[in-house]
Amino acid sequence: MSLAERKRQLVSDELTGAALRLLAQKGFDAVTIDEIVAAAGVSKRTFFRYFASKEDVVIQFLAEMGTVMRAELAGRPAQEPPSVALRHTIWVSIDACAGHADQALRVVQLILGTPSLLARFLERQAQWRDELATEVADRLGLAPETDLYPQLAAGMALAAFGTVLQRWSDSDGAEDPATLTDRAFAIIAPALDAAA
Repeated sequence: MSLAERKRQLVSDELTGAALRLLAQKGFDAVTIDEIVAAAGVSKRTFFRYFASKEDVVIQFLAEMGTVMRAELAGRPAQEPPSVALRHTIWVSIDACAGHADQALRVVQLILGTPSLLARFLERQAQWRDELATEVADRLGLAPETDLYPQLAAGMALAAFGTVLQRWSDSDGAEDPATLTDRAFAIIAPALDAAA
């Protein structure tokens, strides 16, 4: 990565961090772009060089989550049962959230509680499903265009992911995401492994 690319990444990270902190504290509608740029120490013009809107800051956060999940699944051992590989894949994103519990919980609550962000989250999940389905198909030597299993497996894993996030959000962080993830995959593992 060149110096210019590193600088660009640092500015993007600073803007994202400042925006997510403010949005999580005050709510999506209450935060202005002026407040975000003041917290990040940059100009409004700089903000618009990186993002088109406040919504795009959150969406960028979600895009990175999908990239991490796909990379995790691609890196799992080939002999692992699908349920184990997919549980680890989902756990990477859940663990990243749990590792920054207070801020991540507020961001998850923000996404789930703001209709426009929830719509974008669901849109992203559809993209992740297709990407994960491609990885599942590659792992099992299936054709994603004709075999139902890859899409269904990816969809079940992402349904578990969404359910864990919803329960964690609804409990205001009282329920442990690791326990919820294990419980969710205990339910879907028989279907994931029987069909593979």
